[in-house]
Amino acid sequence: MMMYGWDGNGWGIGAWVAMALLMLIFWGGVVTVVVLLLRRPHPGEGPAAPRPPHHDAERILNERFARGEIDEQELTARRTALRRQE
Repeated sequence: MMMYGWDGNGWGIGAWVAMALLMLIFWGGVVTVVVLLLRRPHPGEGPAAPRPPHHDAERILNERFARGEIDEQELTARRTALRRQE
């Protein structure tokens, strides 16, 4: 009496190896898709836009003005000079 493929004349070892390989490929693909989705940049989180070179210089000028190292006239003159170089 045959018991639905359990009689020893079924698929054989080759089919079991093929199924195991296909399962590994399937789950590897699922993991790859999940990793790629998690690693992609989200809106607004991409690489920062390059700042103009004068941005750092203006920040330093503002800090010096806040500490009282330069007066408003010197701040304005240097800021104007920086912006002219663009």
